[in-house]
Order: sequence, then C-alpha cells, then structure tokens
Amino acid sequence: MLGKHREMLRFAVVGSASFVITMTVTYGLKFTVLTAKPVTALVIGVLVATVFSYVANREWSFRTRGGRERAHEAALFFLLSAIALGLNALPQVISRYVFKLEQPHVGLLTQEIADFVSGVIIGTLLGTAFRWWSFKKWVFPEAGVRPRLLRGGGRGASRDRDDTAA
Repeated sequence: MLGKHREMLRFAVVGSASFVITMTVTYGLKFTVLTAKPVTALVIGVLVATVFSYVANREWSFRTRGGRERAHEAALFFLLSAIALGLNALPQVISRYVFKLEQPHVGLLTQEIADFVSGVIIGTLLGTAFRWWSFKKWVFPEAGVRPRLLRGGGRGASRDRDDTAA
C-alpha cells in the first residue's frame, strides 16, 4: 500500500513543510509589521512556501513525473499555485469582509479563531486539493518519464522496487 500511495504521501510531507513555512511567515508578519493586513500576511506566507514547494515537489514528490520543458513546467506550477493561493485566501476574505468577523465587530479572540479556521484550515484544504489534482494533471502529467538517480549513483529510467511495491 505504501508504494501505491508513495507520491501522495510525499506530496503530503512537502505540503506539511510548506504549511509550517506558511504559518511561520504569516504569523511572524501578522504580529509584527502587517498587523492591519492579515490577508496580505497570509498571501506572503503562501508565496514563500510556494517557492519551496516547487523545488521539493519537482525533485522529490513527483521526481519521476514530467513531460514538459522545465520553464513551461515552472510557469504552470506557479500559475496553478496562484489560483490555489486565491482559493486559500478566499475563505478568510469572506470571513473578514463578508461576515465581518474582525474587530471592532467581534472580539480579538473571535477574530483570530475565525482567521485560523477560514484561512488556515479551510483555505489550506481547498488549496491543497486543487494543487494535488492540477499538478498531476497539468504540471507533471506523465509518470515515469524523468530518469532518476539510482542508489548506486548511476542514472536510470526505471523506478526502484519500493516505488512500485504494494
């Protein structure tokens, strides 16, 4: 089972690391220089994590997938990540500016809980689901086309045994 879902598990690990990067940058900015701009802080946090995510997904999660020239692949990755960024920010925008879950309409604790639930939990789930689907469909569309470095140091076009094991 692990071999069958290895790509998804690797994508989840990269996503988890990206989540930590997003939260560190977002809350670092939100509680220092961007206190009045929480959505901007979230967008910057997601952008920083996206750069990390491209490298990690290309070289680890989807390392044997490809089918596109690198510049085209990167352009698609960042375009689709921008769409995912919009999906990620949308719930927080709705929470703050449609439902008015911000000060002075609500208390600070309610505002922060609403930001966390809408921007971090719901937004991240929407963005992640979209990224997984769109990266496999358009950015890294073909399985097994990129040679990978074998454990012995040589290059080969086949995946190692544990990538295909059930």
